[in-house]
Amino acid sequence: MSGTRHCRFSLSASLALAIGMMAALGHAADKPSLRPEVSKPLQEAQTALQAKDYATALAKIDEAGKIAKLTPYERYIISRLQAVSATGAGDLETALAAYESALASSQMTDAEKLQAYDAAAKIAYAEKKYEKASEYIGEYRRLGGTSAQTLALLPQALYLSNDFAGAQKELVALIAELEKAGQTPTEVQLQLLLSCANKLGDSAGYLPALQKLAQYYPKETYWKDLILRTAGKPGFSEQLMLDVYRLMKATGALDKADDFMEAAQYALKAGFPGEADQYVKLGYERGLLGQGEDADRHRQLRDTVARKIKEDQKQLAEGEKAAAALATGDALVATGLNYVGYQQYDKGISLMRRGIDKGGLKRADDARLHLGYALMLAGKPAEAGELFKSVSGDDGSADLARLWMLVRIPT
Repeated sequence: MSGTRHCRFSLSASLALAIGMMAALGHAADKPSLRPEVSKPLQEAQTALQAKDYATALAKIDEAGKIAKLTPYERYIISRLQAVSATGAGDLETALAAYESALASSQMTDAEKLQAYDAAAKIAYAEKKYEKASEYIGEYRRLGGTSAQTLALLPQALYLSNDFAGAQKELVALIAELEKAGQTPTEVQLQLLLSCANKLGDSAGYLPALQKLAQYYPKETYWKDLILRTAGKPGFSEQLMLDVYRLMKATGALDKADDFMEAAQYALKAGFPGEADQYVKLGYERGLLGQGEDADRHRQLRDTVARKIKEDQKQLAEGEKAAAALATGDALVATGLNYVGYQQYDKGISLMRRGIDKGGLKRADDARLHLGYALMLAGKPAEAGELFKSVSGDDGSADLARLWMLVRIPT
């Protein structure tokens, strides 16, 4: 990741900061005095600096620096003026060296150091001296610096100096602070956190970072990666694969012909031809089905789905009665979910609730997950959220429920 991409400050701002921190060259009561032969060229340098004549300012500062037997205070003032002038002239290497010299001086107060570290950190970052930038920002923070712009550079500088663990630690803390304050982390910050986890081989850290990206910046690519990685976790149940495709459909992450084909086939296998029809139709609408060398296979699936729908429609009412007569609620939940596939949400949700209330369910977490899914489709995300919170299965159902809580379905 390039430094340019993450560097959001302006060096003109650093120059303004440097000019603001520059002490007057007069004789303050608590400071040593400048000898006349040193003061004269420095006064001329200050006049040139105020006129933005940086070349003249640097020449006068150089003249002062050549005077014999400079005192520590004289060297300090020379360094400060040189830092400001070199920044203005665009000579960042000289500016950074001057700041380092000034910061090493016993003449600099903590308040002055705070501003100097701020400016030096930004210059070091611009010069791609990321380790120095990290060090200076750390000192700036230690001294009480609070500029969000400056502190936000720290994880970037750590990352670019290959300290991925340090960058990850800083990003986790920074993002937590932003969220606590009700602010949204930037996409770049979250991408950087994701990259840190990837560089470190930290799969436990990768998924939460990807989850935040999908939550705050719900792009199809983030969602597909998140869903597929969730489905790829050890112990994820094959019985939840249709739920994987449901989530992909809701987030726009279905983007291949095979995705639509497999989703429809899983729906048919589960006994939901109405839902299978949705995947087939969407695949055709997007121009992914009915094209290419598999076009005949796509048409065969479409015909199969149409035939299954006709058969199913004839049996729906009888199936509902049979499900209601059973001692356990599994069949009612399945029947209700079938109605949801036909977009008959109210009827389907009512049957699913009755099934869950009846009890005796073989997979109670799945039933709650599916009812939450139905409520989402019906435009009732608050009710769905309560159901998703109750899903606790360790077979992947709880993971999918948590992802559904991040989904925004247009109503």
